[in-house]
Amino acid sequence: MASGDGLKDNPWTLTTPSGGSEFQAWRDETLDPPALVVQVGKTQLRYALAAIEDLHAMLKSRGDWVALGGADEQKPAAAGTVEAWGRASDNPQGGWYGLKKGLRGRFGVYVPPVLEALGLAEVEKASRNNRMRAL
Repeated sequence: MASGDGLKDNPWTLTTPSGGSEFQAWRDETLDPPALVVQVGKTQLRYALAAIEDLHAMLKSRGDWVALGGADEQKPAAAGTVEAWGRASDNPQGGWYGLKKGLRGRFGVYVPPVLEALGLAEVEKASRNNRMRAL
């Protein structure tokens, strides 16, 4: 599982669902807007902090497994996936949860492990085609 408490001085150390990469994540409510910060090597991505609760609510409403479908911002997201929902104009954010232009994608890669660390979701861990569901 995850180590850390999800704060900037003690971030969660997580792995991507495929197990291919380790990254750190933390909540930063001092940012405007408040963000879930993801550090992958030297690259820092930020997602609206509301993504945690909103994604959990969406998963609960679907009541079943949902494919992750991680994709870079410049690539289309597969329909019906967590990635597609994280960009959709009809999600609670009204579009992208990603906050940094050019780095708004990969929602389906980096946010699901955070929900799992919080005990809100179960995430499959295979080399490809992973899914998640609410707990």
